[in-house]
Amino acid sequence: MSEDARYQQLNRWLDSCLPSVFDSEGWGAVPAATLTAASSDASFRRYFRWQAGERTLIVMDAPPPQEDCRPFVKVAGLLAEAGVHVPLILAQDLEQGFLLLSDLGRRTYLDVLTPANAEELFEPALDALVAFQQVPVADRLPHYDEALLRRELQLFPDWYLQRHLGVTLEGERLAAWQRVCDLLVESALAQPKVLVHRDYMPRNLMESEPNPGILDFQDAVYGPVTYDVTCLYKDAFLSWPEPRVHDGLSRYWRKAQAAGIPLPASFEEFLRASDLMGAQRHLKVIGIFARICHRDGKPRYLSDVPRFFRYLDNVIARRPELADLKTLLASLPQYDSVPA
Repeated sequence: MSEDARYQQLNRWLDSCLPSVFDSEGWGAVPAATLTAASSDASFRRYFRWQAGERTLIVMDAPPPQEDCRPFVKVAGLLAEAGVHVPLILAQDLEQGFLLLSDLGRRTYLDVLTPANAEELFEPALDALVAFQQVPVADRLPHYDEALLRRELQLFPDWYLQRHLGVTLEGERLAAWQRVCDLLVESALAQPKVLVHRDYMPRNLMESEPNPGILDFQDAVYGPVTYDVTCLYKDAFLSWPEPRVHDGLSRYWRKAQAAGIPLPASFEEFLRASDLMGAQRHLKVIGIFARICHRDGKPRYLSDVPRFFRYLDNVIARRPELADLKTLLASLPQYDSVPA
């Protein structure tokens, strides 16, 4: 790490900004501290924990041109407007790609969730979701429009089918895929629209006071109301039995109704919209995990691909309108190289 030129750049920036941060917060002189790796994710961002005694701060390293801190700063403000728990931005250098943030804790929901405590932890996560869905963002965030939905879906044939499996869609299989995309995009665009975190899942929620601390929100958009709650219960790294998912969606429905969140006309319509929104996300994520493996050299994400095929199987079993997707998936070679 000491040989990392970017890391040295980050240290110089910290040395320059910490005195003014400590002065403005009334913390006194800057003490000697350690800087250790806190986490990394599937992007180019890295996070470090600055620690001096009991005081800890988080440093985000988002190297330009691969990453841009501006959306993070903007969405943090929108979420704070909703009164939910997000990091405070204590210092920023958008040109260099550095942010100094308050520390929301060391344990994610993914670290601590069990069947026994799930309801206790999901309840405030649902409350936070309903809170930020009430923030008016139609003119303040990018729209989750048809072009973006289709670009995301295209990750599946481009990266998982063609690059990972060596399968190119042609003829009737290509036509079937196009029909699936049309169905999923039409359903997403027909939904009422709200602020969408776009990765609202246990790995991005921190066990904190108050719960949850919310992270990784920089890709937020204005889009389908079912997206985030579906993401919460059909997680990339943790699966729940279908009855628990149904119960969670029902509890969200009641909370959202009470808060005046725009929703599909009936709960059954909401469940169908959630299923189809989930299918769009599942296909996208399979493609993203294949891209992370083959483009970025991070193969570990592929071990969770079977989880998404199981999600798709469950949705296909209760949604006959996904018959084309069922036929398409059944025609694919087995993904033997991916652990179940």
